[in-house]
Amino acid sequence: MKGRPLKLGITCYPTVGGSGILASELGEELARRGHEVHFISYEQPFRMPVGDPRVFFHPVEVNSYDLFKYPDYTLPLSVKMAEVAQAHALDVLHVHYAVPHATAALLARDMLPVDRRPRIITTLHGTDTTLLGLDPGYGPAIRHALEHSDAITTVSEFMRRETVRLLGVRRPIAVIPNFFEPHPASRLRTEVRRELGLADGEAMLLHVSNLRPLKRIDLLLETMVHLKSAVRCKLVILAGASFAPFTAEVARLGLTSSVVVRERVTEIEDYLGATDLGLFTSETESFCLSILELMSVGCPSAAFAVGGIPEVTVTGETGILVPFGDAAALAQAAQSLLADAPRRAALGRAAQTRARGRFSADAIVPQYEQIYRDVCGGAT
Repeated sequence: MKGRPLKLGITCYPTVGGSGILASELGEELARRGHEVHFISYEQPFRMPVGDPRVFFHPVEVNSYDLFKYPDYTLPLSVKMAEVAQAHALDVLHVHYAVPHATAALLARDMLPVDRRPRIITTLHGTDTTLLGLDPGYGPAIRHALEHSDAITTVSEFMRRETVRLLGVRRPIAVIPNFFEPHPASRLRTEVRRELGLADGEAMLLHVSNLRPLKRIDLLLETMVHLKSAVRCKLVILAGASFAPFTAEVARLGLTSSVVVRERVTEIEDYLGATDLGLFTSETESFCLSILELMSVGCPSAAFAVGGIPEVTVTGETGILVPFGDAAALAQAAQSLLADAPRRAALGRAAQTRARGRFSADAIVPQYEQIYRDVCGGAT
């Protein structure tokens, strides 16, 4: 991408989730391409690169005052955004999620002199459209934030359509998919599987999520009930939140010896490389970065065909998708792949080729760079 290096502010939720992971990986790739990246959030993002001289973190201090029933984040965030933009002459504030991040960015922009105002890019990831957009307490604020952003992006065509349908947005929305660049694993496949208690010949299924209700952990466990009676396998759950609310249900279903949970894992590549098949049961997804993470290492997934997932994995070619809610059908699809190693390997190879061709950093990051330069007038 031609032009001078840009100074970019990135705000995302720092917790485990697709939006925070994308924002962190994007910041790492942008820094690698010579840009200066400033993360602004209440905590250091989950996968923010550490030690890169072009990457900086600016914490937002959230105070609790008796005057407020709940601590306020939007105002302190907007002040910090304005401070960082002023001090570092930011060209762009790239915010992930409209509320509260785009709302705070708009306020920050208004605090600054006209000639020092950064452009605002808002990336929609799902909940800000599909859940909050329908809430009368949030919908108008989301529409306002989108109408006054300099550009809007989202991660799938499904999300673009939903944003138009639910929020009535008529402005152009650029679809820029998620990407993933796996780092080298730190442990061997055999070592990871031994640590997880997998016996020889026992299949490893992997589920990665933040366990929010839309991930439908109930259907995930129901699928495992069907599977464990048909094939020797364990389900490994990399949980971005406490798994404690589901522990009793695991025991009730007789899955205690079949489900292994690891919470807030950072070395995800170790587990990706040890997996035989991904398993996902969401009722909706804007994209499903976890499926792409597995694709990048040549591992297919079985999942429900919801939201943007069919834009990521092609059923019968790079994985298997079944109609939402049918746990028995999903278990049968997973069983068929686990029983057919050559077919599973072929799907995995095709998945890796698709990941490298359509969803790599080299394919996606330049699209963000182009949008940054476009909103800056193309002169940078």
